[in-house]
Parts: sequence; structure tokens; C-alpha cells
Amino acid sequence: MERVNFYVDGFNFYYGLKNQKKQDADWQRFYWLNYVDFFQCFIGEEQQLQKVIYFASPPPHDVQGQRKQTALFTANSFLNPSSFEIVMGQFYRKKVTCKVCKSKYSVYEEKRTDVNIAMRLITDCFHDKVDTLVLVSADSDLVPPLQFINTHFPEKRIRIYFPPGNYSVALENVIKNNKKDVIRLERSKVKFNQSVMPDDVTSADGITVSIPPEWKATNIKTSTI
Repeated sequence: MERVNFYVDGFNFYYGLKNQKKQDADWQRFYWLNYVDFFQCFIGEEQQLQKVIYFASPPPHDVQGQRKQTALFTANSFLNPSSFEIVMGQFYRKKVTCKVCKSKYSVYEEKRTDVNIAMRLITDCFHDKVDTLVLVSADSDLVPPLQFINTHFPEKRIRIYFPPGNYSVALENVIKNNKKDVIRLERSKVKFNQSVMPDDVTSADGITVSIPPEWKATNIKTSTI
């Protein structure tokens, strides 16, 4: 049985969904996604989904954002305790200078996520924990670790799933122009629809976590002409 892991760039994925929502408000429902169920939709008969590893960072100085993120992660962990894993990075504050007025101000920049993904991809190959690695990202900074795997672990298969609305030529070229190994997830709305979690998710020991009110379908605003 072919062992498959999905490595999800959470920052890339979430903002891909947000961009899709600008075009179609219905995509808001997919914020509350069962990631294991969703990626299971892509698994073949001779494959086994071992784990979905979701790489993220807590939104800086955003209590509401952290609340929603925690709810999403908790619900996924309740539903898939052995096959859903979270790896957290961090946002760091840095000083930048305005090109116009030359004044300095602070911005927050996400760090560690691409490094965390790269290390996990290579480590799982080194310890032979996976046969097919599916990278869910459009971040071209991840080209080097994929090239390393192609060179040093040629028996491992790499696939690229681009988050909704995102794409990278550099990443696609890494997998040797095999178009069957590239998926554009915005074309998989049916699979998204099949993988939305119920509004309330309860753990095996009776703890319940609920969808953030802002994400409920009743709050979806459709455009009018």
C-alpha cells in the first residue's frame, strides 16, 4: 500500500480561500473544513492517507483570529486524532522604512513555516515514513527541499496541490512536467462541499467545539446585480 502524506502550507491555503471568497461568497463555508476528509477524496485504491500535516502561525495581536484558528484546529483534531497534525511557526515584528517619507514603522512577518515544511518533508523521507509527498502550497521557497528529495530520494513521488487561486511555475517545474502530479484546488469545489464539518464537533470524551459565528453559512453575503 502506497503511503501518502499531505503537507499543507496553512497561510497559503487560508488566504487562497479568502481570495476565492471575493469571487464567490460560497467559498466562506470551506473555512470550516475537515482536512483529512478533503484530502482523502484524492486518494486512490492502492494508496493510504497516513497524515495531514498543517503548518501555520498564530495571527499576531488578533484575538478573534486566534480564536477562529484554535476552533478550526481543535475540531479537526477531534475528528482525526491520529491523522491530523499541527506544526506552528511564528510571526515576528520587524522595522521597515517608508520609501516616501522615510519614517520607520513596524510590520509582522511570518517566519519558520517554509523551514518547518522543508525539514518535515526531508525528515519523513530520511526515516522512510512516506512514499508519496503531497505539498499543498504555491510558495516557490519550497523548491530547494523538493529538488533535494528528487536527488537523494528518487524513489519518493512528489505531487503539488496549489491552494485555491494560487500557482507557482517554479514548483510545477520541480516535478518534471508531469501534469498529472499537479492539482489546482479551486477546480475541486465538489470535494470541498463534501468535506465541510458540522457546525458543532464533539470529541470522544464529550467536549464540543463550534464553528466561529463569522464563518456560518447564514453570514454569507451574496452579490446582487
